[in-house]
Amino acid sequence: MSRMRVAMAQISSSDDVEANLATVVAGIGEAAANGAELVVFPEAAMCRFGVPLGPVAQQLDGPWADAVSAAAVDAGISVVAGMFTPADDGRVHNTLLIATPGGERIEYYKIHLYDAFGFRESRTVAPGDRPVTFAVGDATVGVATCYDVRFPNLFTTLARRGADVIVVPTSWGSGRGKLHQWEVLVTARALDSTSFVVGVGQAAPADPDVAASGAPTGIGHSQITDPFGSVVAAYDENVRIDVHDIDLTLVGKAREQLAVLANETHLPVNTSAGQFRRPETEEPRR
Repeated sequence: MSRMRVAMAQISSSDDVEANLATVVAGIGEAAANGAELVVFPEAAMCRFGVPLGPVAQQLDGPWADAVSAAAVDAGISVVAGMFTPADDGRVHNTLLIATPGGERIEYYKIHLYDAFGFRESRTVAPGDRPVTFAVGDATVGVATCYDVRFPNLFTTLARRGADVIVVPTSWGSGRGKLHQWEVLVTARALDSTSFVVGVGQAAPADPDVAASGAPTGIGHSQITDPFGSVVAAYDENVRIDVHDIDLTLVGKAREQLAVLANETHLPVNTSAGQFRRPETEEPRR
């Protein structure tokens, strides 16, 4: 498989689970009609942040996932979409539902929780601990969610497990410098992993009260970056569903020419001292 057609579905989810489901199902049909083999929706496609998530969470065999899976089978396309599932401790899991054309359902629980910029996702969300990949044809696709993009090790782990493409559904928080950080991070993770990185965000909400809620409700700017760090596609903040062809042969070329995965060296750290120690041959700083 030398090429893949990927759809980025930059939608704007509300707090209406059924309305969001209808948007996702329609987006699956639109992506398939345009020849996509994989369609990626944002984090929290099921329901936006800023409202209680416990009451909307459903199991992976519940009606929301049932409908998404049925649409994937009917359309003959792989789907990644953000939802919430119950956790054993009373919180929820921030979950990516992966629905395949063959009817399989795979879940990824977000590993790194967004306890930053004044928001505490861990208060209501339980973390996962398992990297996940799946197949689209002969290609391997890895998954990560939003804040995960700040942690390079997850992306290199996915690449070492064979990921040619890593998708990152997100509901990015707004604020000073946040757009720049997002653009840089998506590009950096593509270079770290020498994989395509497909970052798909929630569109900026049309309701100013939602945008000002303090919750990470999205800024748009979905982006595909290739393994050499070149931007293949970049959206603005508005709702958009579109398809993009990616050349998977670039993955092999990048891993041969850049070779960061092969050349990575794990440096020892003096943990007892609580800091990195300068080599004894280094002149002391004055």
